[in-house]
Amino acid sequence: MLGHLGINVSDLERAKTYYAQLMPFMGFELYRDDPDQFAYRRDGGQPGTYLYFYPALEASHFSRHHTGLQHLAFVVPSRDAVHAVHTKAQELGSEVIHPPQEFPQYQRPLSHRPPGYYATFWLDPDGIMLECVCHRPDG
Repeated sequence: MLGHLGINVSDLERAKTYYAQLMPFMGFELYRDDPDQFAYRRDGGQPGTYLYFYPALEASHFSRHHTGLQHLAFVVPSRDAVHAVHTKAQELGSEVIHPPQEFPQYQRPLSHRPPGYYATFWLDPDGIMLECVCHRPDG
């Protein structure tokens, strides 16, 4: 299991405000809130990857098309949750890349998951692509 990811952001306070409104919809709770970082973990301390956010020390433009992070995907238990996250992302003014829909091309033929890959994709304030996905065909 991946322990944690560290993500640099151009404006820590803006990122804090953004993610504080979004992460609860994907089953995450605030874990750390320090002047120089903040972090989220799965609700109730459930097993899962922690996400740490830090202020970028060098100015740059993020692109998911360059070497490095392409996107972060969050698994939710239902398609309704995918829609709730999509709605919240829109309320936050995020650029939506793909509204909630089936992505059969992402379902591997030999996957342990049942059929169904229902997701939405959008960009955070720094242009990091985020995904919310439900792997249940009737969820």
